[in-house]
Amino acid sequence: TCLPSLVAHDAFLLFALQITGVILLAVGVWGKLTLGTYISLIAENSTNAPYVLIGTGTTIIVFGLFGCFATCRGSPWMLKLYAMFLSLVFLAELVAGISGFVFRHEIKDTFLRTYTEAIQNYNKNDERSHAVDNVQESLSCCGIQSYTNWSTSPYFFKHGIPTSCCMNSSDCNTQDLRNMTVAATKVNQKGCYDLVTSFMETNMGIIAGVAFGIAFSQV
Repeated sequence: TCLPSLVAHDAFLLFALQITGVILLAVGVWGKLTLGTYISLIAENSTNAPYVLIGTGTTIIVFGLFGCFATCRGSPWMLKLYAMFLSLVFLAELVAGISGFVFRHEIKDTFLRTYTEAIQNYNKNDERSHAVDNVQESLSCCGIQSYTNWSTSPYFFKHGIPTSCCMNSSDCNTQDLRNMTVAATKVNQKGCYDLVTSFMETNMGIIAGVAFGIAFSQV
């Protein structure tokens, strides 16, 4: 095979590039799975950073093999194409990193507005309503600042506070959830705003940091 003929330095760089591709792919998938629900609630100004990392990581792995082949063949045009590809990868990683950091600082105002809208338009059936339920269940929270925010929602007047707010689903019924006084003993007291913004800022910071770190390590 041509592998033994690779210069040690080139072999190391190709191996390192493949490793960075795997890391970016893993972080991108993790970001999408971890933040998907929260990003869907901020769809108006959502970030594509996880998708950029997934695409970049996958592309790096594929083109890393091409780089190995180009080095083995010693083909000038292949090596130039590979160098151009590395430049595009670097730019994509910068975009993901910048997107992550910018979005991280825009979360609070955007989430307050969009989550308020999601509560006002909540119907338990559409995608945003499911996202609200997922957030309230996974973070054990209710409403924006507290469960009382639901009292202004049209949904409350017909069905009460959503069951996703319940501390114990087996001890929650519609009649209880329609009565704010009784509901106070049945639902989670803490609002979702502080929990979500803190969670998003931390995790977007990790994604942005990884993207920047790998981009500059490739330089």
